Amino acid sequence: MTDARGSARRDGEAPVRHAPGTPCWVSLMVHGPDRARTFYEALFGWEFRPGPQRPGPYARALLDGCEVAGIGLLSPDLHLPVAWTPYFASADVDRTAETVRSCGGTIGVGPLDAAEAGRMAIGSDPSGAVFGIRQASARRGRAVTGVPGAPAWNELTTFESERVAKFYATVFGHTAQPEVSADLDYMTLSVESRPVAGIHGVGNSLLRDRGPHWTTYFTVADLDHAVDHVLHLGGQVLKRPHDSAHGRVATVTDPEGARFALVQSPR
Repeated sequence: MTDARGSARRDGEAPVRHAPGTPCWVSLMVHGPDRARTFYEALFGWEFRPGPQRPGPYARALLDGCEVAGIGLLSPDLHLPVAWTPYFASADVDRTAETVRSCGGTIGVGPLDAAEAGRMAIGSDPSGAVFGIRQASARRGRAVTGVPGAPAWNELTTFESERVAKFYATVFGHTAQPEVSADLDYMTLSVESRPVAGIHGVGNSLLRDRGPHWTTYFTVADLDHAVDHVLHLGGQVLKRPHDSAHGRVATVTDPEGARFALVQSPR
């Protein structure tokens, strides 16, 4: 992660609708959802409620009554990695899915209706990184960001940033702004002048077994304590805590191998 630019705020008092192109949800599909829920409940203090059961059993994670994420059962016929997947808001999932295809991406799931969650699809960009598309239903939940246990930022690690940034700009209307650096290949994606996600090009240093992928960052109050807790709960540490311009960060996995990152914002 180059930085975590998600703003620290809580919108817990009123329903919200995300502008198209804004990351609006993160979802984890696993082989053992019970174990995953136990892990994240202990790590982040999430509570779980039943969610839409299509395309499979699913639970919504709540933080102080606000929906922050979802965990579901990964069906064997869905050839998807065990990974956290960010969903981008869309006013028309079907139209967005067609744009994904016309721009060289693929749609692997949907579009389909997911009960009260609205309409969704899962696709991949031309480099192979998996992402979701979500069209909210009339029932809008409350949003929470910038507090421990909530998603803070989503970042794509890929071979090079410029070409893939053009894909997301065309599909979701993002504005792409390159980082001014001679030795860093990084683009920030913005919606309505607000940074919403990042793209980090790492060239040949990208792990071939992993390939291009999105990483979700979750806010924690104490990074060192959270990393120790991950290990105690059966997860692994891939990158030890280190300082960045926007706080201390670490990359970890849950017991099933799903990667995610933790960020402690500067005080």
